[in-house]
Amino acid sequence: MDYKETLLLPNTSFAMRANLAEFEKKRFQKWFHQNYAYEKMKVKRQNAAKNFTLHDGPPYANGHIHIGHALNKILKETIVKLHYFKGENVRFTPGWDCHGLPIEQQVELKLGEKKKNLSKKEIRNFCRKHAEEFVNIQKEEFQNLGVIADWDNPYLTMDFAFEAQIYRTLCEVAKKGLLVERSKPVFWSWAAKSALAEAEVEYQDKEDYSTFVAFDLGEEALKRLEVQKAKAVIWTTTPWTLVANQAIALNPQELYVLTKEGLIFAKALLKNMVELNFTKGEVKKEFKAELLEKSEAINPLNHRKSLFILGEHVLMDGGTGLVHTAPGHGEDDYYASLKYDIEIIMPVDDAGCYDESLRTKKLLPEELLEEFIGLHIFKANERILELLGENLIHVSKFTHSYPFCWRTHKPVIYRATKQWFIAMDEAKLEGKSLRTKAKEELLKTRFYPENGVKRIGSMVENRPDWCISRQRDWGTPIAFFRDKTSKEVIFDSEILDFIAKIFEEKGADAWWELEVAELLPPNSKYQAQNLEKIYDILDVWFDSGSTWKAVLDGTQFDAGEKVANMYLEGSDQHRGWFQSSLLLSTALRGYAPYQNVLTHGFTIDEKGQKMSKSKGNTIAPDYVAKTYGVEILRLWVFLSDYSTDLKISENILKQVSEQYRKIRNTIRFLLANTNDLENVEGVEFSFIDKWILNRASRVFKASEEAFLNYEFAKGFNALLNFLIADLSGIYLDISKDRLYCEAKNSLKRKSSQVAMVLIAKKLLSLLAPFLTYSVDEALEHANVCIKGEALDVFDLNFAERFEFNFDVEDEFLLKIRESFFENIDKLKKDKLIKSTLELVLQTNSSQITALPKNEMLDWFMVSGLENLDNSEKLCEFDVENESFTIVKARLNKCERCWKYEAEDVICPRCAGVLNA
Repeated sequence: MDYKETLLLPNTSFAMRANLAEFEKKRFQKWFHQNYAYEKMKVKRQNAAKNFTLHDGPPYANGHIHIGHALNKILKETIVKLHYFKGENVRFTPGWDCHGLPIEQQVELKLGEKKKNLSKKEIRNFCRKHAEEFVNIQKEEFQNLGVIADWDNPYLTMDFAFEAQIYRTLCEVAKKGLLVERSKPVFWSWAAKSALAEAEVEYQDKEDYSTFVAFDLGEEALKRLEVQKAKAVIWTTTPWTLVANQAIALNPQELYVLTKEGLIFAKALLKNMVELNFTKGEVKKEFKAELLEKSEAINPLNHRKSLFILGEHVLMDGGTGLVHTAPGHGEDDYYASLKYDIEIIMPVDDAGCYDESLRTKKLLPEELLEEFIGLHIFKANERILELLGENLIHVSKFTHSYPFCWRTHKPVIYRATKQWFIAMDEAKLEGKSLRTKAKEELLKTRFYPENGVKRIGSMVENRPDWCISRQRDWGTPIAFFRDKTSKEVIFDSEILDFIAKIFEEKGADAWWELEVAELLPPNSKYQAQNLEKIYDILDVWFDSGSTWKAVLDGTQFDAGEKVANMYLEGSDQHRGWFQSSLLLSTALRGYAPYQNVLTHGFTIDEKGQKMSKSKGNTIAPDYVAKTYGVEILRLWVFLSDYSTDLKISENILKQVSEQYRKIRNTIRFLLANTNDLENVEGVEFSFIDKWILNRASRVFKASEEAFLNYEFAKGFNALLNFLIADLSGIYLDISKDRLYCEAKNSLKRKSSQVAMVLIAKKLLSLLAPFLTYSVDEALEHANVCIKGEALDVFDLNFAERFEFNFDVEDEFLLKIRESFFENIDKLKKDKLIKSTLELVLQTNSSQITALPKNEMLDWFMVSGLENLDNSEKLCEFDVENESFTIVKARLNKCERCWKYEAEDVICPRCAGVLNA
């Protein structure tokens, strides 16, 4: 007789091999057909007591998505689904940032010389088409990752209605009195020919000159010092700015010295000057800084007067204690010079080249003008140093951290131009400044990780006024009129509202296309011929920072609550989107646009190196999807600590694939061994079933708590450890005998099956937000006892109750089992046995003998449990002063269950099953 035919072997159509790369796309197509998955999530929770809104920080519509995009969207979508499966009414409207320099630069590259002959309207149209192309590309790429969102109604910052809302936000800021126009130095990208905000600057190492220059003192200064000749020594790293020098700043709290060589330094830095061999350190005269205030020195480059001024910004941590001051090229210089009514000279054009100011302001001798006008400032340093002659005390090169434009990757400069700013310190908001209000709102916001509040808080505390104007073509215009005569800006509500309505109908292009008269409301009190347009455009951070107004506060999108439950982006957005959104929402509404802020790190390679195409260490999301499957990419996210930088490589993805295989095989075992269960009624759980239900209850609770606190790696590590060590490593192995060999309707078998059903149901619901594809697939092959009335994964409930606390002491049992199998490994290695079923375990331990014998036989997977006797033993071991001996079984091997409990061919248990 073939006894194998009598066994109740596992049976399931849920495949062992997932073939993710082959089958995922088909399931995704179903999810995105007529927005099926997202719409079902909305309908299922439409009457939920609690709402959850995640506002999408818009990716830039330029280029294909990279692994960082995938990380970001997977985290966002998972958190949305986490709240959905928890039973909440969720909203997730995706969006794109569509304006700005990178798109304009790509268009310029495509157009080449043709651009010179195109109108602004034509250039903007090319930019719009470029952005549109990549919105569609990225949308498809996100959907290919199975990311569920409201893809049928995303937001685009270049849509006409959206541009109108951005403009209305600007108008409201102006009405609050927070919008100011002033000429002051700002970060200027000569490569992009535009002003930059703090968030658009990144710091890199740059080699510069360390330059010490002597300025001869003027008559009044010499008179005050009572000397015939003396020189003030300044230090600078930007020799090219010396032509624009207007002053020399001294610290009013410090003492200064005139050395025997006739050189002036701060007393606190004299030792440094001696070490540099500038002076022997003999002091001829010591004096307070105020002695030289408002007297003059002579600029050696152009013989213009340089005023001595006082400024608290002068530090004693380097240099000479006398600061070269060019108010057109430095923020500290600018503010210090304002107090002395010093002219702001700025002789550099948009492209970073010296302009005609060199001639009109007499900043260089006549014979040098032809050489310098039109010369790029960074190419002028060496020639400037040469022209200084004997006034150049010392020069050397050094490397330091320097601001670069994050778009063009070229070093930026400080350049004074007329720009628009949002004022941080004007007390316009209920008697408080925007800075103060924003800091207060941050303290009401929860950050993941918690230290995020300190990071963004210090940035808000120390940031300058927000420069929001740009000198480019592709963006939302700062669409204000200026009176031609008075140069006053017109903030007339009737005009602003009229322009917003035009933008809503025709888009912001209308600002360039229509005449002034066409942009004025009928019967306006202003005359078109007296007005001129302002043609600056808005910083793209203003666009994205105001998205809450159009998406959450508007009526065009079904995007959820007016205040988002969560904003989620990379940690660099503390200085970018989190901050611009905070400032605009606080300015207009008095509160932050978010309740929670979660940040993630960046993707790096296995060696911790930043990913770049030049290094060849990038991994594209599309490659991972086609090679391993999207579920592997998702699981990589959840197994990583996203709060720091995340490593990814082929080796790491292979390891994640192995973890996925273990999860999948566990689910498969549970499905395969419960497929013939008809109901879960009338079960009295066995000791081992109680044990696994206890363990599962504790782990599921811990994982669920970790997940709800967005600690995904912690939750998955606990879950995987349970699945591998307890569920698969012990319980499922133990249960095979009762599942395969017991009678179909035996209480023992049913007890195990019901335990597995309960575990499978909770496991699938726990995994649903994370491995949604796999859970959806598993449900198609699950017994109705597991899936209930669920038609697909979106019918599951993450919060389904799973609590067991049976009176089961397992600590001692686990210790014995561990020692037992350590000895089994040795016996197998020595080829004394092949299976534990050949064995009998002997002990007098009351803790073991008090438990059901059949359960203990299964626990150790042996064929007998006896008291200690004088049988010939294979080995022995002790656990907590209790003795255990392993001996050979004395009965025959059952041909059906393979236990050594048979007197003849089969054991009594199997005989009973066959005869039933």
